[in-house]
Amino acid sequence: MSSIVFLIQCPDQKGLVAGITSFFTERNYNILHCQQYTDVQDGQYFMRIKLEDEGHLERPSLEKQFGTFASTLGLIWSVKYTDQPYRVALLVTRASHCPYDLLLRELEGELKCDIPLIIGNHNDLADMAKQFDKPFYHLPISKDTKQQQEAQIKALLTEYNIDLVVMARYMQILSEQFVQEYAGRVINIHHGFLPAFQGAKPYHQAYDRGVKIIGATSHYATADLDEGPIIEQDVERVMHGNSPEDLVMIGKDIERLVLARAVKAHIEHRIIIAGRRTIVFSEGA
Repeated sequence: MSSIVFLIQCPDQKGLVAGITSFFTERNYNILHCQQYTDVQDGQYFMRIKLEDEGHLERPSLEKQFGTFASTLGLIWSVKYTDQPYRVALLVTRASHCPYDLLLRELEGELKCDIPLIIGNHNDLADMAKQFDKPFYHLPISKDTKQQQEAQIKALLTEYNIDLVVMARYMQILSEQFVQEYAGRVINIHHGFLPAFQGAKPYHQAYDRGVKIIGATSHYATADLDEGPIIEQDVERVMHGNSPEDLVMIGKDIERLVLARAVKAHIEHRIIIAGRRTIVFSEGA
């Protein structure tokens, strides 16, 4: 069954739930699920509402009418139709565990998206792409060619009509211009539990500090390195006897899970970015 999902945010005010739900019921839409959250400290309201796509209105007409209604309440909103899967591009370097996991989840239907291409700054994962019957584009990068390489990436994203870019252990820093152009549409996995242990070799940093838990963080990429709005995190308890190599292996398992959860939340239209934070609504609705 096809559904329509609206994400809404606005200053908190009386009558929001009644007004928004009435808008849809008056047009004979069946509300399948409604989740809401009020940030009482900042006075902001957030809603995710899912409707049965029964075709009472043409989609452009629905959006136009809702836009007019939204302007009266100061709503910021977006809409996603579930019969239009997200098209996702993977950016990779040499590590295979995260992109391989996402490709497998797409193949088995756990991620309801299309991954039509993989872009790598090294050629190491070309065989992985071939295994999943995906085109692989090898776009090397150096300090002198960064601008040209990113232009090539953007051209491919446009050619393949990409909705979401996933840095699946892509060990390059995207330019400020790139992340601004694709704001809210680039997800990164940091192999460390942010905001601790930023930068290179976080597991070795964690070992040096003798930490008792290690973790991974998935976040939206921004111009500030490793400081974008956090989508998903997880941790695993470790012992003093674990070597740095042990931590790396444990960390890889966490990274797979955390990145998959973040991508799933995005493609299911469950995330609202609110400043430096995210509001992530529960899945299964």
